[in-house]
Amino acid sequence: MTLNELGEFGFIGRIATSAGSGGGVVLGIGDDAAAVIPTPGLQTLVTADMLVEGVHFDLAFTPPFELGRKSLAVNLSDIAAMGGIPRFALLSLAIPPGLSLEILDPFIAGFTSRAKEHGVTLIGGDTCSSRSGFVISVTLMGEQEPERIVRRSGAGGGDLLYVTGFVGDSALGLALLRQGERVGAAITRHLDPIPRTAAGVALAAKGMATAMIDVSDGTLADLGHLLKLSGCGARLFLDRLPLSPEYLWRVPELKDDFFSRALSGGEDYELLFTAPAEREEEIAALAASLNLPMTVIGEISRAPGLIIISPDGSSHIPASRGFDHFAR
Repeated sequence: MTLNELGEFGFIGRIATSAGSGGGVVLGIGDDAAAVIPTPGLQTLVTADMLVEGVHFDLAFTPPFELGRKSLAVNLSDIAAMGGIPRFALLSLAIPPGLSLEILDPFIAGFTSRAKEHGVTLIGGDTCSSRSGFVISVTLMGEQEPERIVRRSGAGGGDLLYVTGFVGDSALGLALLRQGERVGAAITRHLDPIPRTAAGVALAAKGMATAMIDVSDGTLADLGHLLKLSGCGARLFLDRLPLSPEYLWRVPELKDDFFSRALSGGEDYELLFTAPAEREEEIAALAASLNLPMTVIGEISRAPGLIIISPDGSSHIPASRGFDHFAR
């Protein structure tokens, strides 16, 4: 059966069958709007992201199942950066006429598999035709106690600057995909990133993080957003950046600046956060309990401006500050 034969409402019914149900959902897919019950005493967090074919993904080397998982992961990462608990998702799709169910079915399966991993219920959305490419729009709702929500604006002088996991792998994975490779840890990190939901919730619950943001546009770009809203500066040490074994092995082969992908590559969806120096041991214990590295890569200063320090102690001037959709 083709999408034309199935029709819009047949396709929506197909999605509804795989969406499942979850706590707090009064009305899900099928009505003019969904109805949910908020958890008493918690504030609702709402985030939205779009993925556009030819800008964010290439179907020539992006498996549809992984694309479905990534489509929700980018939103889960935003909720994680606020210390929130994800709850409900809306999925809207603009679909080119030639896109087959052989792509759409595994895409939906990937999306719902990621949702189930994080306790998210798909409660609605929209579908329409597209005259250009495949467009994916996701809105995700989460929640958290008001006093536990972590903002970008809470960093203060003397705080340590942390990042979870490794940085630069997604950009490396994209470069390898474009060279024709299809297997490898960095490629998996690009196609199927892991949102750090558990880490974000734990950092918020224990009051460890003073400010937090997820690494979507690149370490430098996202750090810049955090510093701007916090009214602070920072010192970032390149020799402290957590780089994976594959990054250390493969990046020299690409013959570009060794640190550029770790600083400016983006789409790692790790958490960049600040915390008081006296919480360092607690954060180390949390990292061990989650089996997730949380590395100190710098320190926050009261004076504005970001200073990047090379391994030899000199100042480093990056070639790029990160991804900007509208920059030349």
